[in-house]
Amino acid sequence: MPELIPTDHYAKIVWMGKVPQDRPDIRSQAVQEAFASYAGFEGDYHAGLTRKSCVRVKSQHPEGTEIRNVRQFSIVSAEELAAIAAVIGLETLDPVLLGASIVVEGIDDFTHVPPNARLQAANGTTIVVDMQNGPCNLPAREIEKNAPGHGKGFKAAAKDRRGVCAWVEREGQLKVGDTLRLHVPGQRVWKHL
Repeated sequence: MPELIPTDHYAKIVWMGKVPQDRPDIRSQAVQEAFASYAGFEGDYHAGLTRKSCVRVKSQHPEGTEIRNVRQFSIVSAEELAAIAAVIGLETLDPVLLGASIVVEGIDDFTHVPPNARLQAANGTTIVVDMQNGPCNLPAREIEKNAPGHGKGFKAAAKDRRGVCAWVEREGQLKVGDTLRLHVPGQRVWKHL
């Protein structure tokens, strides 16, 4: 029996971007398509099979320890970006300001898709969801630069709406307009939560 269950939930890629390796900030630059290799998007700041551990995993590893890179992509939903924008008083929220890799639309409550779920394109390209991406102050600073007075509310507004971090399981081309099918683990929620 398969351990991953294909669902009837689909997401459409509505935006893609890369954060430059020589970045002065977290802003991404829009692209129409990119090859998702086992290391992520070539030329992206977050690409690599491994990465240095950061504050997000300090309970497991001393900062700077070489670990597997499960943060190759930051994937957010258009619906959740709209909700964040509304809370902080903006008409729209540009994914560039969040350093986003992919914006999808069509999956409700996207930030809470289960860890280890897959997003699979028709060509077989497969992205694995690691876990939800916790909100931080870096996007708030970029929002504040573009819309003074609105950035400070980002962290609270983005709680439970910041999207997910993900990595590549099967290489392939991705482009704006592609449809991704959600596959979820056939496992119940842990009873101790």
